[in-house]
Amino acid sequence: QNLFRIKPLKIVVDLHPEYLSTKYAVDRACKEQLPLLQVQHHHAHLAACLADNHWVSGQDVIGLIFDGTGYGTDGKIWGGEVLVGEYSSVKRRFHLAETMLPGGDSAIRNPSKIALSNLYSADLPWTEDLPPVQALSEQELAILKTQLENRLNCPITTSMGRLFDAVASLVGIRQIATYEGQAAIELENVCDPQEENAYKFTLNTDNIETAEVFDHILLNLRMGISKSTISARFHNGLANLCLDICKTIQKESGLQTVALSGGVWQNITLLTKTTTLLRNQGFSVLQHHQVPANDGGIALGQLMVAAAAKESN
Repeated sequence: QNLFRIKPLKIVVDLHPEYLSTKYAVDRACKEQLPLLQVQHHHAHLAACLADNHWVSGQDVIGLIFDGTGYGTDGKIWGGEVLVGEYSSVKRRFHLAETMLPGGDSAIRNPSKIALSNLYSADLPWTEDLPPVQALSEQELAILKTQLENRLNCPITTSMGRLFDAVASLVGIRQIATYEGQAAIELENVCDPQEENAYKFTLNTDNIETAEVFDHILLNLRMGISKSTISARFHNGLANLCLDICKTIQKESGLQTVALSGGVWQNITLLTKTTTLLRNQGFSVLQHHQVPANDGGIALGQLMVAAAAKESN
């Protein structure tokens, strides 16, 4: 600010109340009597993708916004979001089924706990043959079960990134993560490109059920099916899910343009499978080119939302 001698006329920031940037923005806006706009994380992702594709304001799109963490308008941790809208506004049409994140952010470093939380939510047993069960001591398992039963420090999440973590743990790929996205990256790396079968995600009124997918993964594990095959079936299932979602919304609204944003779309396997399916069915697909799909694009998205808000006023 000092270098370029600029003075802000408006401050735009994320919705998360605990981010340092949010606290700084709120404090500064108050002290300097500046207007403050808080933009929901996944709306910013969508706006960034639209800007990256020179999208004209006023035309709605289907947004498949998949990432690890983003503060939702309901105070929960979003990340598996299907939005309909554009720069000025969005509506949440579908989201991944809610599950618990035991220990909050610390669970991100422990995919085994995320896997077992998903099994708990799906009412599936923690049997001794499962890799995430073997990764934890009896005491840790007992504490985790108590946490989940009593919802102790277990924020609710709809995160697609955490779903990848859970699957990577279940198939025995990664139980402890040492860097962001590690479990998901390693799950993609073992994906069998020749496998054509897919797990089936159930699309309900407004959410995406995952229980059946976890049930089939457990069945496949006990049949001795390889990690690479299970990974491929998971990726294929997600691509099919994206097509089903878009066809559903197309029937409702006639929309045919789909924007893909959020860190999960750095997964080239999922990106390629999904874009191929969508384009083969006549959808126009917008993906990132110059701006990162991950949080590196959030600031641009926030600015675009702010610009649209200014135009509407």
